[in-house]
Amino acid sequence: MITYQNEHITVFQSALYQTTSTVVLTKEMVLIVDPNWLPNEVDEIRNYVDSVKADRDLYLLFTHGDFDHIIGYKAFPGAKTIGSYALSCHPKKDHKIALILEFDRKHYINRNYPVEFPVLDIIISEDAEELRIGDTLLTFYKSPGHTPDGLFTVIEPLGIWITGDYLSDFELPFIYHSAKAYKETLNTASQILDQHTIELLVPGHGQVTTDMAEMKRRLDMSSDHLERLIKAVIAKDEHAIAALGDEHAYKSSFTEECHEENSRIIAQEYSS
Repeated sequence: MITYQNEHITVFQSALYQTTSTVVLTKEMVLIVDPNWLPNEVDEIRNYVDSVKADRDLYLLFTHGDFDHIIGYKAFPGAKTIGSYALSCHPKKDHKIALILEFDRKHYINRNYPVEFPVLDIIISEDAEELRIGDTLLTFYKSPGHTPDGLFTVIEPLGIWITGDYLSDFELPFIYHSAKAYKETLNTASQILDQHTIELLVPGHGQVTTDMAEMKRRLDMSSDHLERLIKAVIAKDEHAIAALGDEHAYKSSFTEECHEENSRIIAQEYSS
């Protein structure tokens, strides 16, 4: 389902977890970001790309290696792939593919393309590393914390910021890697807002925004929740920890498990 569109960008949103897939169109290229989830949803993205590609070069960007974000990789043969160095040497590639296969078997899903872990053509190793494609400049920033292999991408002069699994309108931090790294990534996010002219923020889950006040609200929401959880875990305040878990949207066994993992990682990293 298309949730946002203008002459340069089309944002699709899956029925599952409000996961976004983005297609950016310029004179020289078509850039696809994290095509996902269900086969008919991937087909919708692929059909749209086929309708607009013409003689443009095709690029496929992965914000990180969680299985929902790489699930549509092989639906776009011939695309030049982009991702972080940490993604290229992901230590659990087979596990991520096993999760996709288990998901498909569990839900009786057939796909019309192979399921494989992305092989990268363009590997991003440095903060603020740039890639120029014609008149378009892509600037990449490492964004670990949620996972070790995350990337922020700023696309100029369009003013588009692809944030991956950060700065959702409703999702609080899910920390699968490092709370300390997550805090540093939020600092990076603040610097991006200061240093770039951002016209559109596209999160990995939820709604896009063109409103700078809303972008800052999302950043403050994540920072505030994380700081309060760190303080509660350090103080071993079980009541406060439980109350912070109740702040997650769509509260479920999934969010409870994520909150427990957040607390576990914080306790591990901040233990004296």
